[in-house]
Amino acid sequence: KPSIIEKKWQNLWDKKKLFSVKKNKKQKFYVLEMFPYPSGNIHMGHVRNYTIGDVIARFFKNNQFNVLHPMGWDSFGMPAENAAIENNLNPKVWTEKNINNMKKQLKSIGLSIDWGREISTCDDQYYKHQQKLFIDLYNAGLVYKKDSYVNWDPVDETVLANEQVIDGKGWRSGALVEKKKLSQWFLKISKFSQELLSDLNKLDQWPEKVRAMQRNWIGVSEGVEIIFNISEKKNKIKVFTTRPETIFGATFIALSVEHEISSLFDSDLKFAKFKNLCIKDQEKRDSDEKFSFKTGLHVIHPFNKKKIPVFFTNYVLMDYGSGAIFGCPAHDQRDYDFALKNNLDIVKVIQDHLDENLTALPYCETNEGDRIINSDFLDNLHPFEGKEKITQIIHKSKIGGKKTDFRLRDWGVSRQRYWGCPIPIIYTEDGKTLTVDEKDLPVKLPDNIDFKNSGNPLSNHPTWKNTKCSKTGKKAIRETDTLDTFFDSSWYFLRFCSPIEKSIPFKEDDVNYWMPVDHYIGGVEHAILHLLYSRFFSRALKYCNYNVPEEPFKKLVTQGMVCHETFQTVDSKWINPENVFSEKDKKGKINYYAKKDGKVTLVLKGRSEKMSKSKKNVVDPDSIISNYGADTARLFMISDSPPERDLDWS
Repeated sequence: KPSIIEKKWQNLWDKKKLFSVKKNKKQKFYVLEMFPYPSGNIHMGHVRNYTIGDVIARFFKNNQFNVLHPMGWDSFGMPAENAAIENNLNPKVWTEKNINNMKKQLKSIGLSIDWGREISTCDDQYYKHQQKLFIDLYNAGLVYKKDSYVNWDPVDETVLANEQVIDGKGWRSGALVEKKKLSQWFLKISKFSQELLSDLNKLDQWPEKVRAMQRNWIGVSEGVEIIFNISEKKNKIKVFTTRPETIFGATFIALSVEHEISSLFDSDLKFAKFKNLCIKDQEKRDSDEKFSFKTGLHVIHPFNKKKIPVFFTNYVLMDYGSGAIFGCPAHDQRDYDFALKNNLDIVKVIQDHLDENLTALPYCETNEGDRIINSDFLDNLHPFEGKEKITQIIHKSKIGGKKTDFRLRDWGVSRQRYWGCPIPIIYTEDGKTLTVDEKDLPVKLPDNIDFKNSGNPLSNHPTWKNTKCSKTGKKAIRETDTLDTFFDSSWYFLRFCSPIEKSIPFKEDDVNYWMPVDHYIGGVEHAILHLLYSRFFSRALKYCNYNVPEEPFKKLVTQGMVCHETFQTVDSKWINPENVFSEKDKKGKINYYAKKDGKVTLVLKGRSEKMSKSKKNVVDPDSIISNYGADTARLFMISDSPPERDLDWS
């Protein structure tokens, strides 16, 4: 019989207040929760997340829809490898044990999951197809390898993508990220920057906060690229600027130490030392000190023909524009500080309309009555008018032109770990880089792995990396880096459509029927990680002639966190709230205590935070289910707070 909740939802459906989805001839509905990592046990936060999806799935089933509601495991990654090292286990054994336990717990909740479609990314029948997709992306020119300064997590000893660095720290370990130069594999996500940005407008069933986060991360800047000729060399420097109207205030050129011009100084020991200093400074991420290295080079100003000195600095990064700026110290604070430190000219080219005698610099605003000064043919124009005029002149003079620059940079997918999908690349003895022949897939991980030595375990393996090219018979070395786990989760929703297909990653008929995901549920913390990568992957596969939708997720719900109070000892060690008791002192103040090593010790009460094993504030659903039943647990988790809001456990 339909429950009270189902009757209530049915009434909302009949009144067309609940969903904008209309019944159609195909009668299908694809509801999906984000890919869970098999950490060993679920907690009430998981129960809440999966109950939201369960309610949606049951509702549409009751309305005669074919419903796809699958479950799988994002099972590669560093936690399994770290746990294996600590417990002297193979990561596969540890991971499979966790999967079995979590699957048992999820089944005990009574969720309407189709376990016949279960997938796991560490299963070679999953990553076999992932390796095929990598080869397709490589052959389409969307994968490349280059030497690059990368984000290095010194605790997890692996590379992190820009999106995985939060406030200068590793997204998982919390360690301060360092800069390290390595040869890395990249995906050309930047090729789709404009599409990823503009198509956000189509996602009208996504929370605006998620779309805003992606807009900001992609970070479009409209400006002008100007070409400066070096007077002492035949080289040119391309400068991207959003303020071309200030060109007559340019008194120096500042370059990133990673700029291509730096190759002219490869043999300069002083520059090498300076470069290392800048790289180290980038790791601090909050340094205001301006370092400089005078190159001795000059560029010719394209309009007044003056010679302008060229510097390398720590405050210009390759992440912006072309890694080069023209310094206009009168109208930019960082340029102003740099000019003062290096005794450079400061030329004012924007006059404040309120005070013509204003001498305080830098003047960085643009107001209605402002006028351009000291700028030849731009004099007396408003800055906006000056920008339009100088842009046209730059274009006609063929010394540059309009350009759109994006903050989004290509996605580095190399990871120096064992427990990940092997990259299907070999390096033959004659110096060629080749993809593995598709008939030789999957490239499997070796079972006999030694974690005692530091560094990449696959690189240290005595035999695994040695192979032969099946096409030529030549000796070859396998690529020993593995793929970022976000690569694994960027296409899993497609595999759910054809989970047992052996010859291809997915059937197009199945994908055309089920995709895009009608209702996707997951945490907002993945707004610029998984969600952005998945959107890119769909476009990349389309570019490789796969018939998939450009947008993988039609409706997105970012569920709130389930939070629980936290406690710590005076030496900052986390204590399970279940082990804490309180007492009032003589003055009526409440103190908190816990038993530790047979002794009662004082503990400090902290904030209510997201349930987390590391903070020991998780609540095991088994105890709730055994005492009150699965129906009660699900009913409480779905009714206590709206899905988008946090829920405080008590």
